[in-house]
Amino acid sequence: MRFSAILDSVANDKGWIIKAKEIASDHVHLMVEYDETTPICEVVRAFKGRSSKLLRDEFPGLRKLPSLWTRSYFYDTAGKVSAAKVMAYINDPHHERH
Repeated sequence: MRFSAILDSVANDKGWIIKAKEIASDHVHLMVEYDETTPICEVVRAFKGRSSKLLRDEFPGLRKLPSLWTRSYFYDTAGKVSAAKVMAYINDPHHERH
């Protein structure tokens, strides 16, 4: 899937590690390991920005949409629960995937 490859390329270019990834029709879950000096807003901006640009370039029909992403996002640290539990949630086969 092209979108998944774009997310992987962003992480690779930035030196981040995608620990878990789930792509549904209306949302994305990522568990990303990144350096503590990078603000979360820059992490989100990198994924949303590159994916929006490349997908609109490659699929011109997407240019009709006012935006591919909303401005909102949710993040949390894995400190409250184990990383294994977060990964299990993201990789749960009951999520809608596309």
